[in-house]
Amino acid sequence: MKKVAVFGNAGGGKSTLSQRLSEITGLPLYILDKIQFLSGGIEVPQAEYQRLHQEILATDRWIIDGFGCMETLWPRLNEADTLIYVDLPLYVHFWWVTKRAIAGHFQPPAGWPEGSSILKSSISSYRTLWLCHKYLTPRYREYVNRSPSTKTIYHLRSTTQISQFLASIENEINSSFTR
Repeated sequence: MKKVAVFGNAGGGKSTLSQRLSEITGLPLYILDKIQFLSGGIEVPQAEYQRLHQEILATDRWIIDGFGCMETLWPRLNEADTLIYVDLPLYVHFWWVTKRAIAGHFQPPAGWPEGSSILKSSISSYRTLWLCHKYLTPRYREYVNRSPSTKTIYHLRSTTQISQFLASIENEINSSFTR
């Protein structure tokens, strides 16, 4: 596990999972929302974002969290040696976007660019949920099912599986230190 792509629909806990995985493994974490958007939610020019994304892909070790754009999504998944696909039931994604919107008024969500509008971002997430579920989720599932055997794939379909995954990685890292 050296190049890890964490992906899935909005509000699935990808940023929380990615942060914890980075803490456990020591892999550097790149949050695409923080690369794609400046403080205040201002979008970085597309060419600049794609250049930064390519620079990250060219490094030896990374965890990349998020979607970014279609032009960078598939190359990232192809370059990764480990795919973590968060594929929770749609109602869970909706609920977590709602919780994040409410909690975001008191504390900015993890992984969000500083000063981004919670309301605008939440509305965007709700729109994304439907679009991703209709168009990308089937493509993600097909990609995961057809990925080469050279990739390690974690298709996480429940909150329990997310917790078990993180615990197993932590146990694996801890047991490698005691050998």
